[in-house]
Amino acid sequence: MTDTLLVTGASGQLGRLVLDTLLASGKIAPGSIIATSRDTAKLSDYAAKGVTVRAADFDDPASLDAAFAGAAKVLIISTDALDTPGKRLAQHKAAVAAAKKAGARHILYTSMPQPDDSLVTFAPDHLGTEEAIKATGIPYTILRDGWYAENLFMSLPHALETGSWYTSTGEGKIAHITRADTAAAIAGAALKAGSESRTYTLTGTKSRTAEEIAAIVSAATGKPLNVVHVTDAQLAEGLKAAGLPEGFIPTIVSFDANTREGKIAMVTGDAEALSGRAPTSFEDFVAASKAAFLG
Repeated sequence: MTDTLLVTGASGQLGRLVLDTLLASGKIAPGSIIATSRDTAKLSDYAAKGVTVRAADFDDPASLDAAFAGAAKVLIISTDALDTPGKRLAQHKAAVAAAKKAGARHILYTSMPQPDDSLVTFAPDHLGTEEAIKATGIPYTILRDGWYAENLFMSLPHALETGSWYTSTGEGKIAHITRADTAAAIAGAALKAGSESRTYTLTGTKSRTAEEIAAIVSAATGKPLNVVHVTDAQLAEGLKAAGLPEGFIPTIVSFDANTREGKIAMVTGDAEALSGRAPTSFEDFVAASKAAFLG
């Protein structure tokens, strides 16, 4: 078996960044990469570069068996199937089973920090996947991705419009990391993966409270941003009034509760160690993203 690396979810934002980093590294030939997606047309630009492109549907185990054939290393990028309880874990377990059936020698997986001690509603999906991977007996690399700095685009543009950022994070802190820095670390881990099992937590270089984040964003955009602390119940009511789908509100609230309890405040050097480069500073990210924050 050749040392072929398969990347699932390759047409997604994270997957494409991982592929770009791998190709730019010069450490793996395009022909040694298998990129999978439900819609292979979205990967036509990578196929043109020599990457093998295959269709893979996590809800269709037969498609996974065909897609994973011949892969020595399998990188499972977690899916976004959060609409139906249990669906994402079932998808992940199907991918793990396909990797084992294909005879993969190493499995990599994008998890989340402290899935065994997290208040985030979908933490059990990640914990269950980690356990399924370990149960195969195949060497693994668990990449517990911290919160993307880009996640702030979901809340702060509106907050900047009103001048008020409603949050129930309290004094909790987050060490945001950019999606690109996360992808670089994942690519580094995939290239280095061998016979040993490792677990990494990917974070930015400094954790910050909501007030500290707001001050940096306000300075970069030139707009005032006042942090308004609310309870989880008040946050949920505000999200409902804003028109968010009710099914997603508990998850969003759980993010803030998890932060408030200090379960996402960790800072590690894993991202830099794996990628070989220092992560983008939060200040630089915000400055470069001024237009996005201003909507």
